[in-house]
Amino acid sequence: MAETTDTSRSAGAQGSSVTRSTPEARAWFVREVVPLESALMHYLQHNWRDRNAIADLRQEVYARVFEAACEQIPDRPKQFVFATARNLLIDRVRQAQIVPIEVVADFEALEIARDAPGPDRSVIARDELRRLQTALDQLPPRCREAVILRKVDGLSLREIAQRMGIAEKTVKAHLNDGVKALADMRYGAPNARGDS
Repeated sequence: MAETTDTSRSAGAQGSSVTRSTPEARAWFVREVVPLESALMHYLQHNWRDRNAIADLRQEVYARVFEAACEQIPDRPKQFVFATARNLLIDRVRQAQIVPIEVVADFEALEIARDAPGPDRSVIARDELRRLQTALDQLPPRCREAVILRKVDGLSLREIAQRMGIAEKTVKAHLNDGVKALADMRYGAPNARGDS
């Protein structure tokens, strides 16, 4: 276990407790997280309407990631940073939906409000669906058909093979290729897809 050498307060974390910072965590953060800043900013700008809050959200993501790294350095930094950002946005949406109990006279109305998705969640969900549809449209036709039959319609490999008139092994290959391509399109670097 790495020896802790100093005590630092996580920048931007409201009400966070003092955490032990290690040289290893700091080096990991600079090496693995800081280079993701432009992609993180793009993600936050794309998924959060209030442009004035983007810098604060970035700092909160950094604080959460660094605090977690002081406990244990994540194996997959990029996925960890973006999962942290997604969770932060979800937390912010939930906080925005909190209504003081004194304001609500009708408790049944409170139940309805609690179950209804907020406007930010609806916008994010519609945007995700548009991006998924765009990504699906870019797949080769047979690959797209296999992915839709499996992931949307919920058919088994055998049912897909019968419907498409191909072997189950080929269905598996189409699914693997399709899911990998979708993941690359969605989470890969923009230049890896040929975007500029």
